[in-house]
Amino acid sequence: MKPRPPTIKDVADRAGCGIATVSRVLNQKGPASADTREKVLAAADDLGFEFNALGRSLQSSSTKTIGCVVPSLANPVFADVVQAAQQEANAAGYQLILACSEYDDELETSAIRTLLAKRVDGLIATVNSAENSQGLDLLKSNGLPCSLVYNRKVMGLPTWAVDNGAAAACVAQAFAREGHRNTGFLALRFNRSDRSRERHLGYVKACRDLGLPTPALLEIEEQDGNLLELLGTLLSEHRFLTGIFASNDFLALAAMKAARDLGLRIPDDLSLIGFDGISTGLIVDPNLATIETDPRAMGRGAVQTVLAEISGDEKPAQPDPAQTFRFRPGGTLGPPPAGRMDDREAATSLSSTA
Repeated sequence: MKPRPPTIKDVADRAGCGIATVSRVLNQKGPASADTREKVLAAADDLGFEFNALGRSLQSSSTKTIGCVVPSLANPVFADVVQAAQQEANAAGYQLILACSEYDDELETSAIRTLLAKRVDGLIATVNSAENSQGLDLLKSNGLPCSLVYNRKVMGLPTWAVDNGAAAACVAQAFAREGHRNTGFLALRFNRSDRSRERHLGYVKACRDLGLPTPALLEIEEQDGNLLELLGTLLSEHRFLTGIFASNDFLALAAMKAARDLGLRIPDDLSLIGFDGISTGLIVDPNLATIETDPRAMGRGAVQTVLAEISGDEKPAQPDPAQTFRFRPGGTLGPPPAGRMDDREAATSLSSTA
């Protein structure tokens, strides 16, 4: 028969004092002589007593936990955010409670509501659409210390973000320098990712400012298994297309494989540029041209912001979103194939539901 775990009464009996005294010592609150404190701690150690963390949290109104909501861990950029956030929280004596929304608004709201019910002390989140997030409405009305990650600033909430429009303009300029005119934009569906939508808007504007045709658009679901077919359709309908800007590196790498399966050489037949700067992009051949960000710095900074609000300390300065990225050259970007760079057709939009 499994022995029962020691109780606070057992500790009191062993130390020769009352339960209230044991509670004061273990909670580190209230008066107790040095001799009594030594006896209580020795008794607890002898018995292997672990003071109930939940009971302690109820008394202090703190659970020593921070919630974290991200769309997915399939994309390595969010895995890096979570890992850095967890390390920062642990160093401060907090545990991270993670939830993934799977790019679903209802799951996102449910996750935030659940974390609020668990009485987390603060929360960091990357939401699908910052402007339309019911979960953020809940956080704002609750007054919980929180910080966004990769979403632009809304509702006065702090955020560690990237200027997606400015970053997308860098991509358009990189294509133009190589001589590309007709390009495409590959993205997660805009209603599931405001980051994709902002990058697309910035890219379209930059192409227009550079005198380039409007990029062709291909929206897909994160787990679309028919990217090969969709990319083939895009390229056949836009036969002068010579480059694709993917809204994240995960999609760029998937597009690279699909292009090769279609018999295309990268970058001789088709150039690719991604977004995020995940480490995998450096080890593929050719290595991936991309917009490089620092997800670990984003995760650390967001947790530091939340912890500062919890403690009442001065919050760390949030970085200028225009300074949190850089263009990283790579082997997937080259000049367009001869004979296709001078086409003047305006590309049109293609949806995976067409």
